[in-house]
Amino acid sequence: MNSASTIAPCPGRLDGRIALITGGSRGQGAAHGARLSAEGATVYLADVLDDEGEATAAALRESGADVTYLRLDVTDQQQWTAAHDRIAGDHGRLDVLVNNAGIVHVTPLEEETAEAWNRLLAVNLTGAFLGLRTMLGLLRASSVASVINTSSIFGPSGAIGYAAYAASKSGLLGLTRTAALEFAADGIRVNALVPGGVATPLNANEPGTGVVPETPLGRRADPAELAAAVAFLASDDARFMTGSELVVDGGFRAR
Repeated sequence: MNSASTIAPCPGRLDGRIALITGGSRGQGAAHGARLSAEGATVYLADVLDDEGEATAAALRESGADVTYLRLDVTDQQQWTAAHDRIAGDHGRLDVLVNNAGIVHVTPLEEETAEAWNRLLAVNLTGAFLGLRTMLGLLRASSVASVINTSSIFGPSGAIGYAAYAASKSGLLGLTRTAALEFAADGIRVNALVPGGVATPLNANEPGTGVVPETPLGRRADPAELAAAVAFLASDDARFMTGSELVVDGGFRAR
């Protein structure tokens, strides 16, 4: 069964919850916004792709969803503070934080530049750190707080040409486990989504066929398949999960 259209949301499962999704304009982030809002959440899509973000939010509102677009460069503390203040003013709490924003480039380690390395880690890893730190007070104000950090199979496994990307995604797993330990007493759950190959604009120009030949199911995931996992982690169905890695990779790590 390959069609993502067969993955039905659970209406009402996230009723009343407030969610912020970074990198929400397109790809996985947009799919997460569609799924969480379909299950009843009020969703803020955050990104630097303003035209795409506004269009995505508008399309979801046309379907009856409560979705707002916010401009947010995850490397910028001031923009995180502005997002915090907007959500604090609107709702006074945050129930779901999805640290999904990310970038990728493919460069052999010996050719990697410090500038490109630092930029990628700033978005993929430091951005999630800033989000956790900035939104912590709002998450503490929730009784059902859940943080989902988007890692990658290249975090635990590594990949030729992906030194910066793999380092950022491995670091995100360490951040997830540490935050889960530190925030458990506050009732805040922190888990990592670990996708395999996903069909998104981010990897549209990936050399060759990427990880598909090494994926037992023989294809990339549809973003909606990842969104189903995010909705699960955000919900009470995962209320005893924290510090965990939810791997959705078509069997890549089972090889």
